Amino acid sequence: MNQLDLSSTHLPAVVPDLLLHKKAGLWQVRQISARLASLCNISQKSLIGRLLSRLFPHSSPPLEPLLDEVANSEQHLNGVKLRLGPDGDSFLADLHFAGRDQSYSPQVQISLRAESLASQLETGYAGLIGTSPAMREVFRKIELYADTEATVVITGETGCGKELVASALHRQSGRSQGPFAAINCSAISEQLLESELFGHDKGAFTGAIRAHRGHFEQADGGTLFLDEVGDMPLVTQGKLLRVLEDGQIQPVGSERSRKVEVRVVAATNVPLEQAVSDGRFRADLYHRLAVLRIHLPALRDRGEDIALLVEHFLQQFNRRYQKQIARFTPEAMSILRAYLWPGNIRELRNLVERLVIETQAAAIGGRALAEWVRERQAFQPGGLQLTPLSTRAPLSPGEDSTDSSVIDIELLSASPARIDRAALQSAFQRADGNLSAAARLLGIHRATFYRHLERLDLKRSDLSRSLSDYP
Repeated sequence: MNQLDLSSTHLPAVVPDLLLHKKAGLWQVRQISARLASLCNISQKSLIGRLLSRLFPHSSPPLEPLLDEVANSEQHLNGVKLRLGPDGDSFLADLHFAGRDQSYSPQVQISLRAESLASQLETGYAGLIGTSPAMREVFRKIELYADTEATVVITGETGCGKELVASALHRQSGRSQGPFAAINCSAISEQLLESELFGHDKGAFTGAIRAHRGHFEQADGGTLFLDEVGDMPLVTQGKLLRVLEDGQIQPVGSERSRKVEVRVVAATNVPLEQAVSDGRFRADLYHRLAVLRIHLPALRDRGEDIALLVEHFLQQFNRRYQKQIARFTPEAMSILRAYLWPGNIRELRNLVERLVIETQAAAIGGRALAEWVRERQAFQPGGLQLTPLSTRAPLSPGEDSTDSSVIDIELLSASPARIDRAALQSAFQRADGNLSAAARLLGIHRATFYRHLERLDLKRSDLSRSLSDYP
């Protein structure tokens, strides 16, 4: 038998399934789990020494390039979507570099997981994706608040996905069978916003050739999402407050009020407390809206979720553009994790779409990001720094090599001149002495953090001292 029939194989939990080594340029089976051998109805002993290319000639993506990449970089690849047979089930494969044998041949261990990639991505809640502590707190609050009638304010930077949270609150509530309407209060002129919210009668103003149902009426019996509510004009704020108090709307040009039954969820990317202090937002409306609050973290504060988001968008755009790009290489992922993402998830989504469109290879590697890095550097001086590379891992198998430039990418939140002793010490103390966390707070690599210590002639012990102790 030259290949395994895995068309109906269902593996249970994670265990090491294969140990392979490269001999005479070819990957061979060194060990195989009894479970995998028995599921394939093949003797475990008969598979030892078998060429991998003959066992899995139809694996997708091809296994040999993946093994070469792990062996060349001596790094792990986790969560690779893998199909071992032409009609078999998909698995998640973890490929770990297992060192070298006595003849210095590289060894790679493969563990297979039976759960589908979709189940791995369903670590979020109602369309939201994430496993970080900050996102788990968001999910907890959605469950807690969904079935109440109280108004909710969602805070967070632009591009974080605040409308997704509002939609999740609606779908998990008793109003899920009712309508969900959304309006961006900053995208509509002051003159039109009142009409869009409350509607207008025919002839109410020039151009009002027919009656118009506003968003409150459209959301009657359901949920109305008011995005960027902090930018709402003061006059409209007063009318919104009346609707929240008595549930009555009065369309523009009408003398009659209409009863609506709507739950309001609002979102803002500006601190409402500061807006109230500045006189830009009514205090009474603030207290009426902010009964419950959900804060959506910025992407830079939930770096552990980047891989899940990238995989989600990669699948989405593979389907849209009929591509079969399998993954991002470890080098590409390290670049994405180091960047601070000022545009948050929206920026990440747009980048993945661009890379899927541009890439013709089976994997997206670091070189595919070179042009984007230069653009970020021009857009945000000091935010991205390119330096010549003295040593670099070989081009990953299947990686897009259209960009011939050889670069090392270092992503910084500030130029080196702006990272002084006080900045290093503040980050170190905020991170409770964890250098890796301190580097992330500054938006730099751990190695760069050390270089700044050397530049300023500082030791780690110096970072624990009070700033007042310095001359």
